[in-house]
Amino acid sequence: MTDACAPSDEIADLYRGHYGWLHTMLRRKLGCRHHAADVAHDTFLRLLGQRRLDLGQPRALLTHIARGIMVDHWRRQEVERAYLETIAHLPEPEAPSPESRLLILEALYRVEAMLRSMPARTRDIFLLSQLDGLGYAEIASRMDVSLATVKRHMRSGFIACLKAL
Repeated sequence: MTDACAPSDEIADLYRGHYGWLHTMLRRKLGCRHHAADVAHDTFLRLLGQRRLDLGQPRALLTHIARGIMVDHWRRQEVERAYLETIAHLPEPEAPSPESRLLILEALYRVEAMLRSMPARTRDIFLLSQLDGLGYAEIASRMDVSLATVKRHMRSGFIACLKAL
């Protein structure tokens, strides 16, 4: 056995020892055994992608990862719900095709994640500019910050957008 195989062996042992517990815990939280199985499966898949594992408290680690997966899922559902509500009133000829909907949703998920990753002030300044169409001087006045601060936050916002691409 090589060192490169050791992490997957550790994860296999972790899976055998804790999958049942994790699935039961998730089923109680989610109320659906199928969704619980999906989240438990995704939890172990995330572990496979980790370079280093601290398995000192395996249940705490599994709970932490599973909770993050559930939060990501709920956020995606919220983005999808908002998008579907937005396009629901469109006449059928103007509605996007199913393929276009998937591409748009994927882009919206990336935008939502990018905005969530920004510090609050950067996000607020960026959205005032990009969604509300305010100029930098107006944003500075409204937020009671300097013009240089607005420019710095806008630069950070644009860099986050580029990284999201």
